[in-house]
Parts: sequence; structure tokens; C-alpha cells
Amino acid sequence: MISRALVIKLGLGQLISWGTAYYLIGNFGTLIARHHGWSDSVVYAGFSLSLLTMAVISPFCGRMIDRHGGRIIMTLGSCLNALGCLILAFADHQILHFIGWVVLGLAMRATLYDAAFATLARIGGRDARRAMGQITLFGGLASTVFWPLGHLIQSEFGISIALVAYAGFALLTVPMYAAIPDARHGEALRNSTRPTDDADKENDQGLPTHQRLCGFLYAVIVTLLNVVNAAMSAHMIAILIGLGLTTAAAIHAASLRGIGQSAARAAEILFGKRIPPASLTLFATAVLPLCFVLAFWGDQFAIAAMTFTLLYGAANGVLTITRGTLPLMIFGNARYGHQVGRLLVPGFILSALAPSLYERAITHWGPTGALWLSIGLLACAFAAAMWLYLLLRPQSSETHPAPIA
Repeated sequence: MISRALVIKLGLGQLISWGTAYYLIGNFGTLIARHHGWSDSVVYAGFSLSLLTMAVISPFCGRMIDRHGGRIIMTLGSCLNALGCLILAFADHQILHFIGWVVLGLAMRATLYDAAFATLARIGGRDARRAMGQITLFGGLASTVFWPLGHLIQSEFGISIALVAYAGFALLTVPMYAAIPDARHGEALRNSTRPTDDADKENDQGLPTHQRLCGFLYAVIVTLLNVVNAAMSAHMIAILIGLGLTTAAAIHAASLRGIGQSAARAAEILFGKRIPPASLTLFATAVLPLCFVLAFWGDQFAIAAMTFTLLYGAANGVLTITRGTLPLMIFGNARYGHQVGRLLVPGFILSALAPSLYERAITHWGPTGALWLSIGLLACAFAAAMWLYLLLRPQSSETHPAPIA
């Protein structure tokens, strides 16, 4: 039920949505602060507020996609994306600036991977796994496309016009998301005969203990990975410089993260069809703490720093896909959006706090302390992935496992 045209439209929509919303802060954060005469902390507090907004509406958004499909939610999200960019473009007061970020938080939860994964799961059931991987290839190019594009527009016309242009780009996704079919996979239809809040509560209470434990472990893994990913997005270059690399070397090494991410996603799509998501998650979470150990030798051997960022990007690339496919293995596609929406809330909240918490860690313990903190968090993620793998192992030998009963 998932056509190639749908994958392309959703993929292009992900590229634009990530580029104009999530990666906006990396391109324009300092420039917005300078334009208005504010401190950088005001702008970055706005971004943290958008992540907290995503946490608040995550369960509701998941339920709405389960019931009505992705067409309405993701199309509305595109319009909110454009509105948020326009508010930031003309927000002369801090309160309007924060309102703009709240609107962008609503837009991001309604348009980024988690909404797209729920949409695909509703349409294709467990067969949506391949499509989930394919759309991440497009989304992985968002910073590569929009950072230089945004810089070019801003350099020529100024920050306000650049944000207006971003609003225009966001509106390009409206016809892409409006073309999402209003279809539901047959199994989900049979299992979702009472799509009401009361039914949701009853079904949550009726989940087997085994299934609840798997869902809890999934939430732990996603939350820990979100914390480290948000922290590294903000501080990776600074950490590498603090370890002794030159600024140029640190930027060059950090740029390999995106290459590793895209390469790993492509490999998963081509060769990972018969590897269960739980096995891929276990392998990727095992690689993550080991690659952080390599960073300690980054000041002595450039290849160590480059290998660290390359492997970090590759592992994250795989885990982005399994973030969408693991819940299919645990819950099936019935009420996928509702289940995942609830489980993602802690990850959204803590990822909003991660950059500032890591900044304090670097201040007190230095860059090596931040690396040890990351290794500890990722070791916990690996332990949770091992436990989840053991719980799901009886199904792992099947190419298309059924959800746990």
C-alpha cells in the first residue's frame, strides 16, 4: 500500500521540514540574537521551549495520526512550520520570539520522523519498515542542503528575508503531505474498532506485562540516545577543540558525522531487510560507547577523531531507523502512533535540557568529563538494548515477527 511516489513525497517533505524547522537554530540562532540585540541564551531557550512543546503534544499527535491518518496532521504541521518562521522573522519582542518557537515545536512534532513513521505504519503495517528507512535518507541531507542555502540567502538579503524564505520552503511541503492516502492497513483496522480515549485507556491497562516492559526499555533507549545526540549537536566541535584539536580539524572531523549517518542508512536499506530491528539496535548501541573512547586519542591521532565522528554518525543513522521499526515489532501497527507518542515524551523533555546540562558538565569536568558522561549514558542504553533483545529474541528469527501478545 506504500507506493514509491509516496516515499519520495514524504522523503522530500522530511528534507524540507527538518531543514526549515529543526536545523534553523544552527543556521540563524546567533544571527537572530545579534539582529535584535539579545543574548544567545534567549534564542537557544526558545529552541528548548520548542522541544518541550513537542513533548507535551506527542501523545495527542500520535493518537490523531492513528485515528485520522497523517494527511491532516502533517499538512497542518507544514502550515504551522511556515507560520513559526514568519513569527521569528518579525518578532521584535522576546515574547513573540518564544511564541514563534512554540509554533515551531507544534510543527516539528507534526511533520518530522515520528509523525512520518506513524503515518507509514498506519498505511503499511510491518511492511512499512523499508519505507521508514528510505525517507530518512532524504531527511539526513537536511543540514547539508539548508545550512549553505540559508547562509546564502541571509548573506544577500538579511536574516528577516531568510526566515521568510524558509516559510516559503515550508509551504512547499503542503502538497506533498496533502497527497498522503487516507488508508489503513487491514490488521490495524481489525484491531482498532473503538478509536476513543476510553478505549485507549482500557487497551493501555490491558497490555501484557511483557509488552509493557519492552515498551519501557524502548523508551529508555530512545531517551538516552536523544540526550547524547542533542548534547553532541550543540557541543561536539567544542569538545574536540577542548581535547586539543585545532578549530579547522575539529570542524572537519565533525563533518564526517553526516557522511557516516547517510552511509549507514543506505546500507540498512540495502542489506538489513532480514536483520531484526532489535539486533540492529543492539549492535548500534554497542558501537556508540566504543567510538566515544576513540575520542580520547583525538588530539594525538587525527584518524581517531575522524573515526569517532564517522562511527557515531553511522550508529545514529541506524538507530534513527530502528526508532521507527522497533515499535512495530513490539506493538504491531495498531495504535502505533499512540504508543510511540507516549514513550517519546521523556526523550523530548530531557533532550531540551541536555545542551545546558552538558555545558555545565564541560565547565566543571572539562571535555573529558563530558565524554565519560556520554559513555556512561550510552552504556546504559546498550544494557537496555541487550535486555530488549533477549525479550524479543524468540521472534527475532522471523523475517516478519508478530507483535508480542
